[in-house]
Amino acid sequence: MAKKQKPASTPPGTKLITDNRKARHDFTVLDTYEAGLMLQGTEVKSLRSGGTAQLGESYCIFQNGEMFLFNAFISQYSHGNQFNHEERRTRKMLMHMVEIDRLFDEKERSGLTIIPLKLYFKEGKVKVQIGVAKGKKNHDKRAAIKERDWDRQQHRLLQSYKGK
Repeated sequence: MAKKQKPASTPPGTKLITDNRKARHDFTVLDTYEAGLMLQGTEVKSLRSGGTAQLGESYCIFQNGEMFLFNAFISQYSHGNQFNHEERRTRKMLMHMVEIDRLFDEKERSGLTIIPLKLYFKEGKVKVQIGVAKGKKNHDKRAAIKERDWDRQQHRLLQSYKGK
């Protein structure tokens, strides 16, 4: 029986909460950054207890020299009562000002977009991996699918050749 392996892109010592798989299909990621998230207590409790989180329709916005994660879904804490959080509220991202300025310049100058790729725990804190990305056209998506299928076929052929 094959041993289940961790994805290679997840840093060691982290626990993955959710992954934005659609982002890699719709965008070409040019560069990645790590940022903290300013969360309420019930949001962290919900994530620790296995609550759902989704990054599929979320993106990053700039306001007043700060960066925010917009439209990310974190389910409400099941045991929270009157102080529970909104599920799709705008959350502040915690980064160094130099990095925020660099990302803002790249976005404005090159017409790139900034999207969240992963949400994970690192040393007890919730982190989000964001990517500077360029949108793919339909023919780029088809080419990527063909290349991925060809790589799988090559791998299968090599495995069958080694087995003989």
